[in-house]
Amino acid sequence: MPRRYLILAICCMSLLIISLDVTIVNVALPAIRDDLDAPVSGLQWTLDAYTLVLASLLVLAGSTADRIGRRRVFQTGLVLFTIGSLLCSVAPSLGWLIGFRMVQAIGGSMLNPVAMSIITNTFTDPKERARAIGVWGAVSGFSMALGPLAGGFLVHAFGWPSIFWINVPVGIAAFVLAWRFIPESRAEHPRRLDPVGQVLVFLLLAGITFGIIEGPAEGWASPLILGCFILGGTALAALLWWEPRRDEPLIELRFFRNASFSGATLVAICAFGALGGFLFLNTLYLQETRGLSALQAGLYTLPMAAMTIIAAPLSGRLVADRGTRLPLQIAGVAMALGLLPLTTVTADTPVWLLVISYLLFGLGFGMVNAPITNTAVSGMPRAQAGVAAAIASTSRQIGTVLGVAVIGAVAGLGHTGWWIMFALGVAVLLIGRASTGRWARSTAPSQVPA
Repeated sequence: MPRRYLILAICCMSLLIISLDVTIVNVALPAIRDDLDAPVSGLQWTLDAYTLVLASLLVLAGSTADRIGRRRVFQTGLVLFTIGSLLCSVAPSLGWLIGFRMVQAIGGSMLNPVAMSIITNTFTDPKERARAIGVWGAVSGFSMALGPLAGGFLVHAFGWPSIFWINVPVGIAAFVLAWRFIPESRAEHPRRLDPVGQVLVFLLLAGITFGIIEGPAEGWASPLILGCFILGGTALAALLWWEPRRDEPLIELRFFRNASFSGATLVAICAFGALGGFLFLNTLYLQETRGLSALQAGLYTLPMAAMTIIAAPLSGRLVADRGTRLPLQIAGVAMALGLLPLTTVTADTPVWLLVISYLLFGLGFGMVNAPITNTAVSGMPRAQAGVAAAIASTSRQIGTVLGVAVIGAVAGLGHTGWWIMFALGVAVLLIGRASTGRWARSTAPSQVPA
């Protein structure tokens, strides 16, 4: 087997534990709530504390890897993620669990964007790279499929702490293999660190997320919640003012002059917002409304994950042969059609209708990853692959953060959450179409002044 495919396999191992962690934790939420006496907001923080820290640090991790060495940062991330997983399994209370999830996130921020940067610099042929990204997406789908089943079995047999054990052997194996087979690489002209930009990104995400999650309990007009939204808005304004004035900013706003890149970022936020909200709300629906066990809930979700496995490599081939427009349109249509029946879901909704909805949603989500990633890394200089890939990964995590926060905040308002997710599916279709047309292509980096 050519060495580059072995490197792809090692990088995919990091994606496996990151993606697996998402679906496993979702399935375990009711058990965590019962054992640790957690409110709905506590369950949201169990998910969003992780994704918030992850989203805040992804760009920093990507630029740091370009500077000090991609393999070194990748291995450091594996160590931190594995240790964080072990700590989560022994968390004595909800507060400790949330804290250890943040340790996991610090490690996780060093994995996916850095792995994608390694893949981008390993697969230099555009068609081979598109296919490699398709494999990457298939691994994400496989993780989604394995997560509910493994999580349901582990929760049923050993309790919720056991869901974090599965990360340990994979993390150790990936560390050893990376040390043995992945060559060290750096950018020829690494970017300087931007601590002010890093703080502003964290304040923006933290302020908005805290306000959305705690708003229902504290009151939307309370000084605390209003202060959070003001903090987030102020941080955004400061970030937009600060970044263009730096020679090497944390977030390269010039990338967003490319309409295709901006569109891919928005599509990622919408698609992963729908996914994060779906996993959160569907878990509560299956286990609380329908009264299923964790293992049964995992089996119900299997069609969605299985379709993601099938669609992801197909999407990679479509991107390689036809470009990003067709898979993005398929993604938007399938996600919207899959979510539409769930807007009227009840405890008596036929299982066959749920299966059709899950299959369509899985098809749409499987189609969306490859065009997002390909757009992010293909039009940018390879020396900045880490930064471009990190921005794409950040947009995914921001979508997940907001999806869990918003859908959790409206969880008690009937079918409102499902309608929001349906609207996000429609947005994937519309934005995907607008960002892949002739005008969008005319704004490609080669035609945009530096």
